[in-house]
Amino acid sequence: MIKKTLNVNGIDRVLIVDQESLLSDVLRKQLQLTGTKVGCGTGQCGACSVIVDGKLVRSCVTKMKRIPDLAKITTIEGIGSPLNLHPIQKAFVKNGAIQCGFCTPGFVVSTKLLLEQNPDPTREEVRDWFQKHRNACRCTGYIMIVDAVMDAAKVLRGEMAESALDFKLPSDGKVYGTCMPRPTSVPKVCGLWDFGEDMREQLPDDTLECALVQAEVAHANIKGIDTSEAEKMPGVVKVVTHKDIKGKNRITGLITFPTNKGDGWDRPILNDEKVFQFGDVLAIVCADTREHAKAAAKKVVLDLEVLPAYMNALAAKAEDAIEIHPGTPNVYYDCILKKGEETKPYFDKAAHVIEGTYYLGRQPHMPLEPDVGFAYIDDEDRVVVHSKSIGIHLHHAMICPGLGLEPEKLVLRQNPTGATFGYKFSPTMEALVAAATMATGRPCFLGYDWFQQQTYTGKRSPAFLNVRLAADEDGKFLAVETDWDLDHGPYSEFGDLVTCRQAQFTMAGYDIKHFRGHGRTVATNHAWGSAFRGYGSPQAFLAGESLVDELAQKMGVDPFELRYKNIYRPGATTPTGQEPEVYCFEEMFDILRPKYKDALERARVGSTETKKRGVGISLGIYGCGLDGPDTSGAWAQLEKDGSVTIGTAWECHGQGADMGTVAFAHEALRPLGLTPEQIHLSMCDTSLHPNAGPSGGSRQNVVSGNAIHAAAVNLLDAMRKDDGTYRTYDEMIADGIDVKHEGTFTTPCTHMDLDDQQGNPFCIYMYALFMSEVVVDITTGKTEVVKMTYVGDNGTITNRLLVDGQVYGGLAQGIGLGLSEDFEFIQAHSHMIGAGFPFIKDVPDDLELIYVETPRRDGALGQGGCGEGPLTSPHVSIINAIDHACGARIRALPAYPEKVLQALQSEKKSFDVEDALEGGWICDSVDAEPPNKKKKAKKAAGTGASVAAAD
Repeated sequence: MIKKTLNVNGIDRVLIVDQESLLSDVLRKQLQLTGTKVGCGTGQCGACSVIVDGKLVRSCVTKMKRIPDLAKITTIEGIGSPLNLHPIQKAFVKNGAIQCGFCTPGFVVSTKLLLEQNPDPTREEVRDWFQKHRNACRCTGYIMIVDAVMDAAKVLRGEMAESALDFKLPSDGKVYGTCMPRPTSVPKVCGLWDFGEDMREQLPDDTLECALVQAEVAHANIKGIDTSEAEKMPGVVKVVTHKDIKGKNRITGLITFPTNKGDGWDRPILNDEKVFQFGDVLAIVCADTREHAKAAAKKVVLDLEVLPAYMNALAAKAEDAIEIHPGTPNVYYDCILKKGEETKPYFDKAAHVIEGTYYLGRQPHMPLEPDVGFAYIDDEDRVVVHSKSIGIHLHHAMICPGLGLEPEKLVLRQNPTGATFGYKFSPTMEALVAAATMATGRPCFLGYDWFQQQTYTGKRSPAFLNVRLAADEDGKFLAVETDWDLDHGPYSEFGDLVTCRQAQFTMAGYDIKHFRGHGRTVATNHAWGSAFRGYGSPQAFLAGESLVDELAQKMGVDPFELRYKNIYRPGATTPTGQEPEVYCFEEMFDILRPKYKDALERARVGSTETKKRGVGISLGIYGCGLDGPDTSGAWAQLEKDGSVTIGTAWECHGQGADMGTVAFAHEALRPLGLTPEQIHLSMCDTSLHPNAGPSGGSRQNVVSGNAIHAAAVNLLDAMRKDDGTYRTYDEMIADGIDVKHEGTFTTPCTHMDLDDQQGNPFCIYMYALFMSEVVVDITTGKTEVVKMTYVGDNGTITNRLLVDGQVYGGLAQGIGLGLSEDFEFIQAHSHMIGAGFPFIKDVPDDLELIYVETPRRDGALGQGGCGEGPLTSPHVSIINAIDHACGARIRALPAYPEKVLQALQSEKKSFDVEDALEGGWICDSVDAEPPNKKKKAKKAAGTGASVAAAD
């Protein structure tokens, strides 16, 4: 230990520090400056950025021995406060450069130093700075952040008044449809929005730290778990195993369809009989410190009988494959699609038939904030769990029986959440921290590192897809045949539903009368499948939108015009036989057409001998809701001071539930003349709020927006007097009228017919068009996206900043899905760079957004959803652009440079699924490495639990 004096935010602080301690820990734990966030923990994300003696430093990898005495350190807390925001912070708020807010303090600090060193940067210099310093954002797509920096620079140079950064309501006082910043913007931009690890610093002194004992094999029988040595380690209070679980020790998958061959009870809370995937949890060490817990976890000895691991759907389907879950076949759900007449006659008479097989890989979600949560027993003897859950009521139902708790004895609350993009649609650690607290009787905290985030939480489910398309002489689509295998990992929750998405969205968007399809959900030993933005549609559109381009090429016609000929128009129906609620594609195509022609000209004149430019088109559709009738509830309560509190369980993982709630309530309550600040939010507690359902499927803006609006209208109706004026709080009490009123909404939808997948599952859809412009270096195969154009119809726009942010972020993730993001190989893809995280220079600064606002009948204010639409098929527009640029068709994603180069060098000019399998690009073992790794990947640090393999 050593005494150091550090000047932190202008104040000398005398500290006693361990020279081996990390600067981030000293700031966060000793100085309680938790505005400095720690994400990846390896210096790759920049969330922990601080300024030390005029240099930008990633504090999570900087040891105190590198910090000199009297060093001057600036953290986010030293830049501005809620009552005195710095122009940089104001610019971030004004431009909506904040979504979940986890990366925001690091960006603000980084921007402070950038503008001190370069007061008048170009946009490209801003981008170069953030690339150099590894400031990463998964939410915004970066453009709004660069916009904010440019505005802040203008203010600091005196070229723009600081007041220009303040938001002002329009003269009519309307909030809905404006660019009003979300209510949580100010605490987020000041580093005062407390995420899970920040809340750890606020928990009682007797809180225990948890460390997980995890399997480092993918499939095994459990012969024994020896915790004796671990229990003797310093600070250990208890090692929790399956024997300590009082309930069924299973998380129910809530099987969607009765034709599923499983029962849904296949995921253990703590594995007891078998290991089903790398990272499965067999024990939880509860100790006084995190260091003690981790050290003890390494002393737990696992006696495992290693079994064959089936790391992809084809391997798990093989005749000699053993059942991963004994008694349930590895192919446990069949989805049959039948629309119209038998398709064979149409293929027999078709002038054009095209067929293709495609593979979309296991995309990782990669939020900067790893999974984190804690639990305690409250004064009512209830187990209370705080986590990043985006489905608190859903998860409550999924984990109660496994824990052995009566529903009223479990409360779930959502913490401020550093993004999830869908992985938290499934419970990850909720049951673990609850089990630890139940076993110890003490508060228990669990925080994953980024390796655990990657290896334990769910991923997008990969799919092998084969599609055939028949068209007549003029290119009119006649019939479609599809066949697909959906790799959902070892746990079945929502696996049947995502399989059905292929039936709903393969070749959606086109007027096609006849479909036949057969899909299967397959259990494997790779990472379990969880919801991911676009849920099921990126797989479907990879096949369908690639095939349309391939047909256009075969016919020698323009792929834009071939689509235009076949898009939905009145009389057309979806693959499930539903009439679309609006027919907006024709207008959207007409808007995009001149831009498409301009892009083609840019590609023609911009190509060189080695760098070829290309243009690609794709369309996307997604339904807003959970299939069939989908319900949400909310309440509105009049307060004594005349303000109104809205109670809702609309979970926010960065998309803007706070602003959405204010917008819907304010619009309904406008007769009262309330300001937005007079609408208070009470959110996301199962003991306080009605079930709003999970924040997934772009449903909340529709169902909870309607419910919030209804609750506010019901309150307003109760307040209304006979003369048309409104009662005060005191008058309501005096008249015996409740001051709290609920509102509900249920979508007017039907469940799908299990025999043919026909039905009306969604009352509102999102519609999107994507145009990508790329440059392909034919000497290396590297693809760069230089511009993307999006035309979308999401109904009326609730808040423009939120919608812009969702679209920009979705496009950025689409670039990653198309070109770099992967979790096929566990060790190589367990960190951000290895997994292909898109940094700012991987995303173009030229993203053009165009909106068509067709009001939706079933939206309270004409609204639809917007989150899923931007990630339905942007990746396919990139793949189509690569083919247009250089004649290389990539059918197995991501389109790594090596794949593009192999396609260019082959006679067939394509990289197919067979090439991916033969070349080792699709994982076949837990220790497999990607073909483009020249050196053996270093094994990332896991739990360290030793394994005694059984004979």
